[in-house]
Amino acid sequence: MSEEQQTSATSADAAPVPPKVVWDDSDLQTSYANVVNVTSTREEVTLFFGTNLTWNVTDPEYKVKLTDRIVVNPFAAKRMLALLAGVLKEYESRYGELDLPSRNPSPTKASSPPASNGKG
Repeated sequence: MSEEQQTSATSADAAPVPPKVVWDDSDLQTSYANVVNVTSTREEVTLFFGTNLTWNVTDPEYKVKLTDRIVVNPFAAKRMLALLAGVLKEYESRYGELDLPSRNPSPTKASSPPASNGKG
């Protein structure tokens, strides 16, 4: 077999190299959130991020200022789920298990984030 044929055979047998991802962070903005809620339709998953403005936990009502809404398709949401699960698994192996409060109030119409209307 000639050298050229050997190179072609080796190239064909090698696994395809995925393209390099170049992250452009020139317009990146940072927000802080300590509250998150999620809604979905068949075509999209909408994540709402905000900050709890209530200092007294005995108040009958929590005020949350929503600051960011991220809309993704279900495939991106599933990839995000896998990424977050991996990050939290690593976090808990380093710092200990995170215990979420067992009481999680059910969202109601009054406390649900506004419906996604497709506008920014």
